[in-house]
Amino acid sequence: MVDILRPTVIDFIDVGVVAVIVYLFLAFIKGTRALQILIGLLLIFLLSLLARAFDLSALSLILNSLMAIWIIAFVILFQPEIRNALARMGRYRVLRFLVRSVEQLAVSEIVKAVEEMCKRKIGSLIVFERDINLGEYVQTGTRLDAKISAPLIVSLFTPPSPLHDGACILRRDKVIAAACILPVSQEPWVEDYYGMRHRAALGICSVTDAISVVVSEETGGVSVGMEGKLYSNLEMKELTTYLEKVYAKEER
Repeated sequence: MVDILRPTVIDFIDVGVVAVIVYLFLAFIKGTRALQILIGLLLIFLLSLLARAFDLSALSLILNSLMAIWIIAFVILFQPEIRNALARMGRYRVLRFLVRSVEQLAVSEIVKAVEEMCKRKIGSLIVFERDINLGEYVQTGTRLDAKISAPLIVSLFTPPSPLHDGACILRRDKVIAAACILPVSQEPWVEDYYGMRHRAALGICSVTDAISVVVSEETGGVSVGMEGKLYSNLEMKELTTYLEKVYAKEER
């Protein structure tokens, strides 16, 4: 049995960790609807204690039933906040190793797909979402929400697939949508050198911070659009370098 009158160093560490977690949690939900929900749950807990103290059987039964599903209700009600918190945690270097393998796998699968499409001269346009949300362009295509894989990407762009025209938009390790319509670059010099697919690749990286990858169906060459510029005739090693920039995160 633990003697609460003789706390040890471990006890102080335990209390300190809990206090920090509680503080960070309260600071995180401050100013959100989650704070109001938390206050309501605390009121239920206090009423339950009072009901037990005054031996109110009926009220205790009702409140005890609510307390039984408290954890489930907490997870459901705070789902957006929990998701945002986990997303923030993933940005820190100390936790990057947990998702590094997933990112490396995505890059590997994309490079395999591009290499295969280059060999077969399959025209394709892949767009990588970064900080600027590409939701308006996702809505112009067919929603997929599928895990990135080389066979999936190649099959999407291989005629006569109904989704081979247009762009394929990727978000982290997911293929969000295919056959998406992108803004086309209006630069006069672009029309003299490139077709519609390359002009779209240049257009999307001119109006957003997205990175686009194009495979020419005529030459099988690879081009990358980034920051309003188009880099052509790239080797697979160079493509890998650009893709790693897509998944690289600035320290925050």
